[in-house]
Amino acid sequence: MERISPMATQHPDEKPPGVRPDNSLLRIKSIIGPAGPIPVSRSTWWAGVRSGRFPKPVKLGPRTTAWRAADIHKLLEGLSQSSD
Repeated sequence: MERISPMATQHPDEKPPGVRPDNSLLRIKSIIGPAGPIPVSRSTWWAGVRSGRFPKPVKLGPRTTAWRAADIHKLLEGLSQSSD
């Protein structure tokens, strides 16, 4: 039986698995530390948010905060350009 790759059945406008659309929201655990693309601690992240170095969060509830994926993508692009 022939196997069909997941990419073959993917709609042309869809992003590959693991790539989130720019209108999604990301929690801090998926942004920083060992699991995320930005290797900083929570305290460093929040200090950067307060100083304006990192994007401002979206408050979803009294104890729930998230960031726009588009803002994180822009941050990563800026960080990669500054390291070149």
